[in-house]
Amino acid sequence: MSKSTRATKALEAAGVAFDVRVYDYDPNADSIGLQAAAALGEPPDRVLKTLMTKVDGKPVCVIAPSDREVSLKKLAAAVSGKSAEMMKPADAERLTGYKVGGISPFGQMRAVTTVVEAGALAHDRVYVNGGQRGLQIRLSPQDLQAAAKATAASIVAQD
Repeated sequence: MSKSTRATKALEAAGVAFDVRVYDYDPNADSIGLQAAAALGEPPDRVLKTLMTKVDGKPVCVIAPSDREVSLKKLAAAVSGKSAEMMKPADAERLTGYKVGGISPFGQMRAVTTVVEAGALAHDRVYVNGGQRGLQIRLSPQDLQAAAKATAASIVAQD
């Protein structure tokens, strides 16, 4: 597995400090994010999932803890929209240039609005997908937010 992807190259070009971690990706896992957290030995709220959505028909990249569900209502409100829905996997792959299970918020084929769960910013380090299945990038959440040009908002559903 190559540790150099469009995502890592984008972070290097931006001068962001990060580490790369490789793990055994399980394509049959019920939750890719939770499987990644377990494989890395990290708490699930530090391993963030990247989801591709549409708000009022426009693409929005969402970064949220792997153990939490995103509230589509809160997401729409965070970007001043009326309604949000999950993007179809084939559309997400076409838009980002990454395969589902390997979608990174960095180095996507086209820049889109990005929202990160505000609660994730409280950690000293978080993980996000590195642009291929089984590859995670560890970095500070502040660098994540800056490099992804993400808006921070409370977008997870309440327990």
